[in-house]
Amino acid sequence: MWLVILLLILALLLGGVGLFVEALRWVLVIAVILLILSAITGFRGRRL
Repeated sequence: MWLVILLLILALLLGGVGLFVEALRWVLVIAVILLILSAITGFRGRRL
């Protein structure tokens, strides 16, 4: 019984870590897109 509980806790922890890493990956993608867009608009605004 303890083994089942231990495996369940480990699965929940690893699943939570996996979701956290996936969320961080999406945040990184969004941040890079915003950085590129702001750099483009900044260079365009400077030349006008």
